[in-house]
Amino acid sequence: MKRHYYISDNIDELEAVEHELEDEGLTLPQIHILSENDLEVEQHHLHEVESVLKKDVVHSTEIGALVGVIVAAVILGLAYVSGVPETTTWVPFIFLAIVALGFCTWEGGLFGIQVPHTDFKRFQDVLAKGKHVLFVDVNEKEEPVLEKVISHHPAMEVAGVGAATPALVIGAQNKFKAFMKSMP
Repeated sequence: MKRHYYISDNIDELEAVEHELEDEGLTLPQIHILSENDLEVEQHHLHEVESVLKKDVVHSTEIGALVGVIVAAVILGLAYVSGVPETTTWVPFIFLAIVALGFCTWEGGLFGIQVPHTDFKRFQDVLAKGKHVLFVDVNEKEEPVLEKVISHHPAMEVAGVGAATPALVIGAQNKFKAFMKSMP
């Protein structure tokens, strides 16, 4: 799957594009609006990017966890080389390694709260000017549908292509939504 990015300053046009894409068979988990004006996006009932996903929490937490694994391995490696656990016990070193892993992971997440998501950094200037970013995740079969809909909206500025949400995740979101609708 690919993620296609488009920029617009007209929220009404974005609403029309979203409805046209849905009419053509794309689902809401495939369509998102990134904007600094959350109220305007909500008033138009558009599928916005969740606040937590606008920040780099997940990516930074993963990096923090990776650093934590390295720090934990160094702690255990130094303990092994020093030979201290043979005279006492491994428990304090294992505990210290677990605490270091948790701390590094937590710090990574805290850092991620403060910075924009890595995929959205390039749009910070555009968003600051009051514009909105539409991004759509499509597979190869859906690309012509997207091109057809976007061709009816010449004011939409093409802003590039990137990695999309995995099809498995989008499928799970669609099934969850269908399940929730079937509930009484």
